[in-house]
Amino acid sequence: MKSARTALIATGCAAALLLSACGEEAGGKTVRADGTMAPGSELKVGERAVVPFSDAGKSGTIAITVKSVEIGPKEDLADFKNKGEGILPVYVRMVVENVGGTDLADTSVSVRAVNPDGKGTKVLMANATSACKGEDAPESFTTGGATYETCKTQGVKDGDEVGGVTFGDGEYQDDPITWKK
Repeated sequence: MKSARTALIATGCAAALLLSACGEEAGGKTVRADGTMAPGSELKVGERAVVPFSDAGKSGTIAITVKSVEIGPKEDLADFKNKGEGILPVYVRMVVENVGGTDLADTSVSVRAVNPDGKGTKVLMANATSACKGEDAPESFTTGGATYETCKTQGVKDGDEVGGVTFGDGEYQDDPITWKK
């Protein structure tokens, strides 16, 4: 009986080691063995996600930290004229870090606002506002550890709430990473 129990414990430990090699799961987020976030992971605003990234013909590994998700005043959309009617701006402020050390200058990270239920707001904003410029990666974003701060303008229908944002580029297209407020 003792040897059967020992064998069962050893089997359980081996299974746990194999699972930990695949990724570490904590609170809806899974970090894979290579250090990147698994598709479908859920984080809180303020948490960092390391992801493979590609834009403008360049690719590498970045970390995205969504610092805040705020609804701005409708007056911020005055320059949009009729196109901004019935819409409120959503400002997503984030820090982007070059983790892989490849040249990612002049690239842009895209995020999308979601409702509290995790579904898209059905409002896409193509332009920035004076309160949220939407800067691309600077020319110096070419080495490991380089960072920049940016703000992306999204939108929500007047009266609706925003619950967070998603990153759905590349392998995350069908199962995005979500930062919840």
